[in-house]
Amino acid sequence: MTEMFSRAGEKAWEPTPDGNRRRVLVHTNELMMVEFAFEKGGVGVLHSHPHVQASYVAEGRFEVTVDGRSEILETGGSFIVPSNLVHGVKALEAGRLVDSFAPCRADFLARGLSFERLKGKPAP
Repeated sequence: MTEMFSRAGEKAWEPTPDGNRRRVLVHTNELMMVEFAFEKGGVGVLHSHPHVQASYVAEGRFEVTVDGRSEILETGGSFIVPSNLVHGVKALEAGRLVDSFAPCRADFLARGLSFERLKGKPAP
């Protein structure tokens, strides 16, 4: 199903395998926008996937690592992750990232999929 519009607060948060929260905002088969929330010290574990990712720091400060290179980004900063590069984040303070993925992350839409099964495995 295509989700073309999203209003503030209407999408439910769900836990992520690494202990943070996410909510899918809008998506088509070709593109998806997802908001992630982190507590201070929260980690988005190092991982890779075939999707191209562009991320915007909506709130907070993050140590972002892409392909072995780390930078500190604050509110208003952004980064891009080309397909299959290893990347991850650490929240230096509580914050939120808004990520876009191309194509859509079908694994984020799967209902009833065990987070334990996803933990540590690359996305399809």
